[in-house]
Amino acid sequence: VQLQASGGGLVQPGGSLRLSCVASGFTFSTSSLSWFRQAPGKGPEWVSRITSDSTSTTYADSVKGRFTISRDNAKNTLYLQMNSLKPEDAAVYYCGNLAIGRGQGTEVTVSS
Repeated sequence: VQLQASGGGLVQPGGSLRLSCVASGFTFSTSSLSWFRQAPGKGPEWVSRITSDSTSTTYADSVKGRFTISRDNAKNTLYLQMNSLKPEDAAVYYCGNLAIGRGQGTEVTVSS
């Protein structure tokens, strides 16, 4: 199983980023998946989840209304559109689920 996140970087407060997570080694199209994040010195935090067929999405209260999760099953890719970014959104972002685990993350820095 491989889960490789990308798209992170440095952005100013109020800015946007789009993260991608390319998956392989399991049946992507039948797997519900989540985004998680971990800020320096803090434990992992669940961010958002999407069902296998994209019919249902859920979000942590801290990102609701600002982040949008989506997926492309034909490309085995999970996305996270992040808008109105705040300094407290800075973290390493990962994708995965409880059964598969989480893959390599991408770092997001929010600073002016």
